[in-house]
Amino acid sequence: MSLTDAGSRAWLSEDDCDLESFRSLVEQRTDPGEHPSAEGIEQNVPLYDSARLRDLTGTPEGRRAVQEELVRALLDGPGIVVLQRAFTDAAVVDRASAAFDALIEEERAAGGARGDHFAAPGANDRVWNALDKMAVREPEAFADYYANDMLALVAEAWLGPAYQVTSQINVVNPGGAAQQVHRDYHLGFLTQEQAAAYPAHVHRLSPVLTLQGAVAHCDMPVESGPTLYLPHSQKYEPGYLAWRRPEFVAYFDDHHVQLPLLKGDAVFFNPALFHAAGRNRSADIRRMANLLQVSSAFGRAMETVDREAMVDAVFPVLLRRKAEGAGEDWLRRVVTVMAEGYPFPTNLDLDPPVGGLAPPSQADTVRQAVAEEWAPGRLRQELRAGAKRRRS
Repeated sequence: MSLTDAGSRAWLSEDDCDLESFRSLVEQRTDPGEHPSAEGIEQNVPLYDSARLRDLTGTPEGRRAVQEELVRALLDGPGIVVLQRAFTDAAVVDRASAAFDALIEEERAAGGARGDHFAAPGANDRVWNALDKMAVREPEAFADYYANDMLALVAEAWLGPAYQVTSQINVVNPGGAAQQVHRDYHLGFLTQEQAAAYPAHVHRLSPVLTLQGAVAHCDMPVESGPTLYLPHSQKYEPGYLAWRRPEFVAYFDDHHVQLPLLKGDAVFFNPALFHAAGRNRSADIRRMANLLQVSSAFGRAMETVDREAMVDAVFPVLLRRKAEGAGEDWLRRVVTVMAEGYPFPTNLDLDPPVGGLAPPSQADTVRQAVAEEWAPGRLRQELRAGAKRRRS
């Protein structure tokens, strides 16, 4: 469905979530004819041999044709592709793994809250903000790793040439539990009420702002718990309001697919695809993946704004107007304009999503300060502490 289809709904609610409609989408079969460059279709997912893709993309025309095929797969097809042997040099992957292991050990020794989005804190070994940590720690290994042509091929296809990469390391240890099924960033990190507050065209827009990916840093047989997917689920329009509902969770649990991966394989998928990291049932496999979240360059404002200075100036006015009888809606509208209402990007080491899917935004803090009538000095101190937590 396009962003402007005639007759499409302007707003979505949980009442729009219908399991039978969902089933009609996700129970369709992936057509091999739509994926002529793939080696085959396994469990409804097209598998691409990266060596063949390198041959096919040797000319500008060939590269564009392959990218068009990848876009169709991610948007209108199963919503997921596997690029086998995306990283052909095992030494490159191993050097990155060694850097990640060292970071894990250092951060484990340092302690602190290790929040997670869709799993219990502490269940996995996480490295937040791994992109800059690896670059500073091992710049040569970083350069060799991120020079990968398959990452560039699919990221450019989905987002265009000015994409922005972030990376989080996730190690699921033997016995590690599965994640809960979810959709991902952006709307997937909002509560039901927050997501429903965005119009339907934003629900259709959100998935094209981000590309999700994962690089296997070890062989991942099924018993090690590679990610669970539900192909074609990204096409379900009210899916950001459906993934928490018990009937959809149960359907996912009964019908997901799970593909084994080899070290150096990469998976890329539409962030609206229903998915969850699997349970590690192995006895001795530390399942390490580099989770790549690649963002559109267009999700940014034109001007930089000193919002802390704005809050410092306007907050006493809000307190005075509240005392004079200004209503909550009036106060909320002013806070929305002057304060940063989105908690990302942030430094998840210092600002983890403990107690929710996302840390509080600057606007959340200001709203709390208005409601509780903080002294301006206290709010100023809290905002400065929040800004410090968000720094890399």
